[in-house]
Amino acid sequence: MDQPRWPRCPTRDLEILRGHPLPLGATVQPDGVNFAIASRYATAVTLLIFLPGTLEPLLEVPLDARFHRTGEVWHAFLKGLEPGIQYAYRMDRVPNPQAQVHRFDPRQELLDPYAKALTGGDAWGVPPRGRRNPRRGLVVHDAFDWGDEEPYRFRPNEAIIYELHVRGFTQHPTSGVSRPGTFAGLAEKIPYLQALGVNAVELMPVWAFEEADSDRMNPFTGERLLNYWGYNPIAFFAPHASYASRTGGGEPLREFKEMVKRFHGAGIAVILDVVLNHTAEGNERGPTQSFRGIDNTTYYLVDPDTGAYRDYTGCGDTLNCNHPRVRELIIDVLRYWVAEMHVDGFRFDLAAILGRGEDGSVLVNPPIIEQIAEDPVLRQTALIAEAWDAAGLYQVGHFSAGGRWAEWNGKFRDDVRRFVKSDPGMVSALATRLVGSPDLYQTSGRRPYHSLNFITCHDGFTLADLVAYNGKHNAANGEGNADGSHDNLSWNCGGEGPTDSEEVNRLRRRQVRNFATMLLLSAGTPMILAGDEFGRTQCGNNNAYCQDNEISWVDWRLLDTNADLFRFFKLLIGLRRTHPLLRREDFDRDEERHALHIAWHGVDIGQPDWSWESRALAMHLYDAGGGEAEDIYFIANAHWEAHAFELPHLSERRWCRVVDTMQVPPHDIAEPGAEDVLADQRLYVVGPRSVVVLIGKRSIPS
Repeated sequence: MDQPRWPRCPTRDLEILRGHPLPLGATVQPDGVNFAIASRYATAVTLLIFLPGTLEPLLEVPLDARFHRTGEVWHAFLKGLEPGIQYAYRMDRVPNPQAQVHRFDPRQELLDPYAKALTGGDAWGVPPRGRRNPRRGLVVHDAFDWGDEEPYRFRPNEAIIYELHVRGFTQHPTSGVSRPGTFAGLAEKIPYLQALGVNAVELMPVWAFEEADSDRMNPFTGERLLNYWGYNPIAFFAPHASYASRTGGGEPLREFKEMVKRFHGAGIAVILDVVLNHTAEGNERGPTQSFRGIDNTTYYLVDPDTGAYRDYTGCGDTLNCNHPRVRELIIDVLRYWVAEMHVDGFRFDLAAILGRGEDGSVLVNPPIIEQIAEDPVLRQTALIAEAWDAAGLYQVGHFSAGGRWAEWNGKFRDDVRRFVKSDPGMVSALATRLVGSPDLYQTSGRRPYHSLNFITCHDGFTLADLVAYNGKHNAANGEGNADGSHDNLSWNCGGEGPTDSEEVNRLRRRQVRNFATMLLLSAGTPMILAGDEFGRTQCGNNNAYCQDNEISWVDWRLLDTNADLFRFFKLLIGLRRTHPLLRREDFDRDEERHALHIAWHGVDIGQPDWSWESRALAMHLYDAGGGEAEDIYFIANAHWEAHAFELPHLSERRWCRVVDTMQVPPHDIAEPGAEDVLADQRLYVVGPRSVVVLIGKRSIPS
């Protein structure tokens, strides 16, 4: 590995030239480094150059507006400068009669928004010290040998997404990796993900953030609480340094790229959960790190008279996403992560923010949403919107028309949760969710795979906790159990938390399988929360954003303890990948473009019960054109009593049982080719609170 070199006597050997306004950021050239940063309202800009390990700048370069400014871009070329140098900016505005609006501070060292790497942050959980900005930009070579890696072509109708936290996935002592909590450690788990059968990982935020900026403590243990999840970015281009096992220089960039290369070699896509709605600077009481000190009113939604921040994120500030300058930044960020880091898509946190104008109003045709969708570099990447924000704007089903944007389908989550816990009046809603939510997506010209279906995600209960707790247990967060959702649509099955009751535990295991079956066999794109496939618990905490401990870490001992549940998930995923009727691209056609027919039934054939008190439904999927696709019969019974369901007549095939969540493992799900042929082809008794899946097979193994 090449070590960075620095000029022996920079103040004598360096030559400061005019430089170029593009590209923005610090660009390494053969004979030096070009620096460029945009600010509309600054009247004075100074470039600061630091040697590693020093507090005071080695060189201060005041940029003369006559020579070092083009339009709104301030720039300079430092001939003779080499990678390894650190840099920052100071900015001022004179006069500044609206100091509460244009928050310039000539004493503050500012991060370059386009910095590809930052200093500091190598050690996880170490709080920043001192009043000065603890981070600076770092000039690095980011060349990487991708070898014969082929660009991953993301196919949404085939995707099975697995949401995980880079640190939490391997930090537990039982993870068995050599470099826990890092990009490299995550790559060591690729064989596990292949065995499970997922083909896309969605990584919770990996952009630089300050995890140790909290002063709150766990009231029970006294340990410092952290910004563990990372939804508080300080730089959009730089990977989080402490997620790299190697420190210094451009190591986080290299390790991230190595990880992506290994994922692609294994046939797994990499999707990033990105935060482009706010930053760690927060409101007027937060730290000035970058954007606020460069152009506050450009980057944030602020009251033009008072300078108060408009908060639609719940985090104190809101990015001004539809300002032309911020739109350019967003596109540059996304292009960089696709073109240079080779990621395959993005999930946009609180994406409804992208639809707000500069005054906070909801725009009819938000330019940034269309610009992202139509950008040629991003054209084949996955775009997934969390189609709501913290101020009540909820756009599930109508975030964007056309074929580019998928959405986290919160209605799928809520309706399936209500049905499984036996709420009345949910049969019709369940039917709609099972077939891809046409009420939300067909009317806007989209397809089933635009519905990203999930039961659980990082925000809320795990699947095991969803069936074990009626209420949240967040006291360890230090907020008096006031944080987190108050309405989880959960049911503890008869006892709050861990219990010795075998009856309760048996029901909980069945309910988990019910959820898994509905998720993985519904039309749409399924997403699994890491660890749900073997019963990970957060002990009832439904907002573990600050818990860097066993509450949040994946405990890999559970993979052995709950091996039967892992097997259930694995075989369900295999079933989905085997049957084109379950991966259909259209609402009325299967994956192979054959006409699809969906017939609804109740306990009696042709008589679905849509009434308020009904809690049972059967769905028959078959190829209306008489093709080779095997029939699928899905029966969901959320009633507390068993029911005998009539089965449709098959002329040349026989019904075989693939799934029955009432059965004891391993009989709860059949291995491929080992499905049981039903002795009675006319009737099947479905147990209370259980799900059954039958396949109509033409040839039956002997």
